[in-house]
Amino acid sequence: MTKMNAYKQIPFYNTKLSRGYWKNRQDIASSVSIFSVYDRFEETGRFEALKFEWKPGMPNEPHIFWESDAAKWIESAAYMLETKYDERLVEKCDALIDLMEEHQEENGYFNIHFTVVEPDQRFKKRTDHELYCAGHLMEAACAYYHATGKRKLLDVMEKYAELIDKVFCKEQSAAFLTPGHEEIELALVKMYNVTKKERYLEMASWFIEQRGRQIEDTYGSVTPEYHQSHLPVREQKTAEGHSVRAMYLYMAMADLAYEKNDKTLFDACVTLLKNVAEKRMYITGGIGSARQGEAFTVDYDLQNITAYTETCAALALALFARRMSLISPEGWFADVAERALYNGMMSGISMDGKSFFYENPLEIHPYLLTRHVSQKRQEELPITQRLEVFSCSCCPPNITRVIASIADFMYTYGEDTLFVHHYMDGVTDFEGHKIVMKTDYPACGRVEIAANGFAKRMALRIPLWCRRFALTVNGKEAKYELKSGYAYIDIEKDDVVSLDMAMEAKWVEANRKVFDSAQKVALYRGPVVYCAEAVDNGEDLCDVLVDPRAEIKLTEGEFGLNDLLVTAYRRSDFDALYRDYECDRQETTLRFIPYYAFANRGESEMLVWFKHC
Repeated sequence: MTKMNAYKQIPFYNTKLSRGYWKNRQDIASSVSIFSVYDRFEETGRFEALKFEWKPGMPNEPHIFWESDAAKWIESAAYMLETKYDERLVEKCDALIDLMEEHQEENGYFNIHFTVVEPDQRFKKRTDHELYCAGHLMEAACAYYHATGKRKLLDVMEKYAELIDKVFCKEQSAAFLTPGHEEIELALVKMYNVTKKERYLEMASWFIEQRGRQIEDTYGSVTPEYHQSHLPVREQKTAEGHSVRAMYLYMAMADLAYEKNDKTLFDACVTLLKNVAEKRMYITGGIGSARQGEAFTVDYDLQNITAYTETCAALALALFARRMSLISPEGWFADVAERALYNGMMSGISMDGKSFFYENPLEIHPYLLTRHVSQKRQEELPITQRLEVFSCSCCPPNITRVIASIADFMYTYGEDTLFVHHYMDGVTDFEGHKIVMKTDYPACGRVEIAANGFAKRMALRIPLWCRRFALTVNGKEAKYELKSGYAYIDIEKDDVVSLDMAMEAKWVEANRKVFDSAQKVALYRGPVVYCAEAVDNGEDLCDVLVDPRAEIKLTEGEFGLNDLLVTAYRRSDFDALYRDYECDRQETTLRFIPYYAFANRGESEMLVWFKHC
């Protein structure tokens, strides 16, 4: 049996993207998004709170998760600094870190809310993000240390980790055993990887193994499932509760399975990911269908208008799936990650990089936002335009840190084999070798890779969406073995491998149990899901029938990829509320744009799933 840790990852900081989809998004993130998010956080008091000067009666009471916002911003900046030095980012990070060091208590404790707002509630409120914030600060510390060599924040977090170890693992003197919002578990694994101190790995394992072994405090309105505490982690079979918390837990489980060569923990991860991918995930890779609890519900409950599908949940799903690809190169892991990245995550940021969605619905009818005009409290539906900041603004810095480190998804290696999981144009310098990938993916399906002696074999993922492909080496047809979604070929030092995937636009239908999308079809091309907006096609899109048998035409688009033109049929309008049935549909053409680009041209009706003739 192959060890869980038989393969190694080629980290993102070894790769410099050259052009194409992700390079464009990185350029926007590093020139616009990172500074826009900083300004919004500064305006809302998140950074001012690090001075620990707030008093009752003052505005901007420090929230229970404000440290995590600052931490993810620092982590994003650190990842950007890996590829391009920016003095502005360094100065801003150093100033924030100085405040953190200044206000850390002698025993190591560091938390704004539980110092200036509720100092008597330290380590007493399981639900209130204390350890969650600590975890994000640990991730930021690891990232900033690697990018700059500066260890001030790492020293702060090592001191805090020592206190957490004492209170939770050794003395067990806190009012709870495991955090209500997972995050510290995966962060401790990162601390271990940076410092090589085994204690951090054992702390992560302790928090994971304790979860679900006894009843702990919850919010009054939720059950233990909400924070994945209903069963020990190895016994959990279905994805339950708050979707981001679940993914952070599963990430940590996968990390521990890898580090400790724990097959039963890995098997539990496979079971959970399969439940998500096969029964609880939108076509966009979005997860967590319910606004109530930002949570999973039951199998096949994937409603479109009310879809919550938090941006953080989609990117966390991708990060979980990436970890699974590291442990075992099975193509469907990367397929899940790819779907979430290009669709459910990237819809969360505007094309100009300044504004964000927290929720990512699959259907929008703007007029429904005011249908309860007689009520002071309106029905809560997803907003129709992105915002620059939220009261809970976890998504913006989460997106920037993933975009900045997106090359983490590209390669793993082991057993003389280079595994190519995701396709991005760039140059990788690793262990004295240069790996060069040239591609316009996902605009087209052609990829060229030169490994330059790094490995004796190459395994290229053949995505689930790909029905036809050609594989050549130095221009000649190559022999390959297709296994678990990867095409394995033998290579020599100067070989150039070319993969040409037929990227055809196709319709997809949902399982009949998905009642909201039953008897409907959605459109995709390659890894990208498409949608149609009224701004291109006129109103009342729900009344339009598409023809899945007709030719789909590619046309120039304004959002980085081709738009798609499809044949459809629309009824003539009539004034009466009802009339006798008439078969009077007229042929028309609908323009579809990439789903990630919806709501970039003002408020507009939008659909992913269409009725068909």
